[in-house]
Amino acid sequence: MKLFNSYDLSGLDLANRVVMAPMTRSRAANGVADVLTERYYSQRASAGLIITEGIAVSRQGTGYLFTPGLYTDDQGQAWRRVTDAVHAAGGRIFAQLWHVGRNSHVSLQEAGAAPVSPVARRAHGVQTYAWTAPGVPGHVATSAPRALATEEVAAIASDFVAAGRRAMQAGFDGVEVHGANGYLFEQFINGELNTRDDRYGGSMENRLRLLLDTIDGLIAAIGARHVGVRISPFGRLYDMHGYDDEAGTWLALAQELGKRNLAYVHLSDQRTLGADCDTSFFVQFRKAYAGTLIVAGGFDRDSAEAALQDGKADLIGFGQTFVANPDLVERMAHGWPLAQARRETLYGLHGATGYTDYPRHAAQEGAAI
Repeated sequence: MKLFNSYDLSGLDLANRVVMAPMTRSRAANGVADVLTERYYSQRASAGLIITEGIAVSRQGTGYLFTPGLYTDDQGQAWRRVTDAVHAAGGRIFAQLWHVGRNSHVSLQEAGAAPVSPVARRAHGVQTYAWTAPGVPGHVATSAPRALATEEVAAIASDFVAAGRRAMQAGFDGVEVHGANGYLFEQFINGELNTRDDRYGGSMENRLRLLLDTIDGLIAAIGARHVGVRISPFGRLYDMHGYDDEAGTWLALAQELGKRNLAYVHLSDQRTLGADCDTSFFVQFRKAYAGTLIVAGGFDRDSAEAALQDGKADLIGFGQTFVANPDLVERMAHGWPLAQARRETLYGLHGATGYTDYPRHAAQEGAAI
């Protein structure tokens, strides 16, 4: 099967075309990857490529408790232990760099500051995982954001570049810019939300500027072959709405990304989550962007193989199935049954439970004999 064939990712040899998609787990107690983080990723190193959970590029970019960052030396050193473990197990790993924008809470921000956004408009009906009281974590409505000043926007691009440099120093094979899921970059791209009247708002070119400037900065700092980007066209997560020429915006971005010889574009197909588009859009996107394309969104082995055979993608992302199946590649290759994740332990500080305690299929078989 093509799914289990090797792939040349801009000079990085991948053992197969299975990608472990980024998944927030909220397991880093102090915003620093730890020994369980190391174990979690190294257990899943048989994936052709691992893309980490979202890693905040700054305190300001943090939107959830217990998520790791990459903006201090301690955080960088901790990730070095993770990348060393993944590489020792034969894996490849990219760091997903993240800024949540308005999807945050004052308890997570420096000195209780307001979250930032292209405009001072709160995400209606959206909750995050923050401090409900001192020392008490829980779900709470996001705080009212303030609009970023023009000069502050460029500083955010610089934060991503600094985190990208730190990621390479920590041994990552590359970085993925998180431009999906209603977070900061998508907030700028969305023409219904972004009503700014400066160089970062209004026209399609202006709304795409922050993402493209950030990518260009990373290319200059660490090289295009080490840079990928994840987007979720027509996504409606976190109070995002439709806008004029939405398809044209994403296809224009596809063309711009194609000029930059990136490691890949990672397309999150969110039609099962309310994305308002049809199959024809993805066909158009594939034509507009000729580089390596990862597609994620509800795949199993057979649908992933079909997408590869039809040329709809070069690599396939798998998300929650990797949680309970550290040996997902082997299970799919042999047709072994898949374990189910325990939903109550998907997020939060549960130690090894629901994180690194899922057995491999061979271990289960051995226990049954």
